[in-house]
Amino acid sequence: MAAFLTDHEIEELIREPKPLGTNWRRRFATKAKHGHRERELNVAGVCGSQFKVILRESIPNPLGFSVILAFCPPTTNQLFRLRRYNGKDHEHTNKLEKQSFFAFHIHTATERYQRSGFREDAFAEPTNRFSSFAGAVTCMLRDCGFVLPDSPQLAIPGWSDDDR
Repeated sequence: MAAFLTDHEIEELIREPKPLGTNWRRRFATKAKHGHRERELNVAGVCGSQFKVILRESIPNPLGFSVILAFCPPTTNQLFRLRRYNGKDHEHTNKLEKQSFFAFHIHTATERYQRSGFREDAFAEPTNRFSSFAGAVTCMLRDCGFVLPDSPQLAIPGWSDDDR
């Protein structure tokens, strides 16, 4: 059975501190796979919640990417997508609001969409907070309770110190 979370539970999981080790940049580096680059990694929250970060970026289209924070409910093997930061390579439509846009956008899981039978993260809002894959990763890290180490790290191509 799929997990159902209230808006309050969703917000608590997003805000739960998620410490990243000193090798976090290396762990976030994507690898080429069939025309795109991807990476999945597990992250533990300080309250014991388990999360998965899913990174995907198109090789031919730099505007095609998805940066996902998912919760791993303890009673199921399914993922519950809390947030998804998407590129500007497709039009998105919020079905309940009947609103469409073609822009960089951030999906957020909502109780309302779950109750209506849609995917938990089907609601999205356009954003100007990022315009690249690295920028989307930075937004997710800032928005979703990730705790970065104080020590400097080696750079990953496409990242700058401002992304930290």
